[in-house]
Amino acid sequence: MKKQKVRILIISMLAIIALVLIFQNRTNTLKKEIGEFAIDDTTSVTKIYLADMSGKEVLLKKVSPGNWILNDSLKARNEAVRLLLSTMYRMAVQAPVSKTSYNNVISNLATNSVKVEVYTYSPAIRLSRAIKLFYRERLKKVYYVGTPTQDNLGTYMLLEGSDTPFIVYMPGLRGFISARFSANVNDWRDHTIFAKKPHQIKSIKIEFPSEPDESFRIEKSGRNNIAIYRLIDNQQITLFDTSLVVGFINGYRNIRFESLIERDAPINLDSILTSTPLHIITLVDTAGYVQEVKTYRRKNYDQVFDDDDNYYPYDVDRLYALLDNKRDFVLIQYFVFDPITRPLSFFLKRD
Repeated sequence: MKKQKVRILIISMLAIIALVLIFQNRTNTLKKEIGEFAIDDTTSVTKIYLADMSGKEVLLKKVSPGNWILNDSLKARNEAVRLLLSTMYRMAVQAPVSKTSYNNVISNLATNSVKVEVYTYSPAIRLSRAIKLFYRERLKKVYYVGTPTQDNLGTYMLLEGSDTPFIVYMPGLRGFISARFSANVNDWRDHTIFAKKPHQIKSIKIEFPSEPDESFRIEKSGRNNIAIYRLIDNQQITLFDTSLVVGFINGYRNIRFESLIERDAPINLDSILTSTPLHIITLVDTAGYVQEVKTYRRKNYDQVFDDDDNYYPYDVDRLYALLDNKRDFVLIQYFVFDPITRPLSFFLKRD
């Protein structure tokens, strides 16, 4: 009888130990997976690849600290990359997906997710915190970013090679993070149109096709010599307000568009481009590089009326622009462009 009790006791203890070990193993696995999403050192990130199920893909490469290129040829919007890196550092796991939601989440991830590959410049061997050997670029993490949760406070994500999807969130953010992992190239394009300091500018020509008397050209020679010519007769203007002209030239330091317009956008692009431009801006820098930007009025899609209840035929806040590469059609703001598209009469001295 005693032997029987001892045997039962031993079996019970072994069963308890086995359960503890299984639980610990599951906990350790969960902890490992939880820690796999975030990047603890974003300064080591050298490359980020994003691809969605429709065939869109984005490759972001670091060329220097804080500066990135897009798909090997375009300048990336560095502030957008910084936001992505911050998200990768701060995001955390809220919980694994529940059993009741599992099949739906896995199905959605298989058809509607963005694959993310993160590459870092890191050591192949770590002997200690201080001793790290054989640095090279290596694939650090691969995961899939799915749709937001029902309450829009989390995002479904899955590590490659894992069968456990998680709800991932960012502490302090009341919203979802999936939008930050876009595979649309236009979401990562740099928005700069003009970024010229005064000493880099040789000439600026502003044409008003509907008001030719207001069209002019500014020419600079050296740092302080400025000449203005009226385009309609190429006559030099001698009486102008120098401070206004200097301020005008300074305006070209940082001019950016609001957003890129997709070629399949629901607007009549051909009709817009064959209409008369509102402005034609031609800037030549001291290296001989020529930039041309044409602007076009935009319809009053927002149905804005004036104080007398008269309908504005055109948008009063935004207009279109065709950039000098003739490929990019963008949305710009009057608030940004008005200071760099002044008419000739703006600079003339009054009696």
